[in-house]
Amino acid sequence: MKIVVLDGYTENPGDLSWAPLAQLGQLTVYPSTPPELVAQRIAGAQAVILNKVVLDRALIQGAAHLQYIGLLSTGYNVVDLSAARERNIPVTNIPGYATPSVAQFTFALLLELCHQVGRHNQAVQQGKWSSSPHFCFWETPQVELWGKTMGILGYGQIGRQVGAIAQAMGMKVLAAGRSNTPGRVSLEQLLKESDVISLNCPLTPQTQGIINKDTLAQMKDGAFLINTARGGLIVEADLRQALLSGKLAGAAVDVAGSEPIPMDSPLLGLPNLIITPHIAWAAREARQRLMDILVDNLRAFQQGSPRNVVN
Repeated sequence: MKIVVLDGYTENPGDLSWAPLAQLGQLTVYPSTPPELVAQRIAGAQAVILNKVVLDRALIQGAAHLQYIGLLSTGYNVVDLSAARERNIPVTNIPGYATPSVAQFTFALLLELCHQVGRHNQAVQQGKWSSSPHFCFWETPQVELWGKTMGILGYGQIGRQVGAIAQAMGMKVLAAGRSNTPGRVSLEQLLKESDVISLNCPLTPQTQGIINKDTLAQMKDGAFLINTARGGLIVEADLRQALLSGKLAGAAVDVAGSEPIPMDSPLLGLPNLIITPHIAWAAREARQRLMDILVDNLRAFQQGSPRNVVN
């Protein structure tokens, strides 16, 4: 079997091994693939592995030997599932691999909003503590989470892990989403009662732009917003206005509507907005789990029992 990985760099920049995947066939790994080279690189391949490269109907129909499409991600919106299904090509994803890392990163963002650790470290390095007449100082309000309410939009594996951490920190947890989770509340109640809202839901037609001027207006004054899910959940211009007006005390996002983020993004340049470059999933431990599941998925297909099929 000829196996082609179209954009393997983010999964494995050099600290993991492709060897287990190479044991399943003739492997070629490209760090990245521009759109104009996709057709050429998948020609003759039986298995194509990708992360963010778009595999549309024309590409799938034109790949005469293609038998299997494996995603290096949980999301699968970059693949035309209908076109693959018409050719009986299974498309598999990687569920659950990043749950601990994303939940942990959610709180890294939240705690940075609460304490601005990086800013205070920089102030100390600049000599502000050494020259202070007092034994301590702070440049931003310090926020305690104990007793506050964490609202979680999307209560799947990651959302539940975020909730467990929030409860361990003494927070009350509210959850809203598609699942029939006991104690689930309406979106309206979640917006109204939460001191912190964490977005952990998938991007669907129903959730596209779910955080907008109307839903932001329903949030508590001075609340925090965290997004480690998908940038398209937020209308970015509306979030900017909510932060500039002081409606929200702060926000932190690991994702953007367009990635890499463009320099004219409305998210840039706000002192009360933290932006990280889509790295909540990127801990080595999480990427190793991803690699292990990727190999298991392809092996299961070769053995006639495909798993984690999304089409």
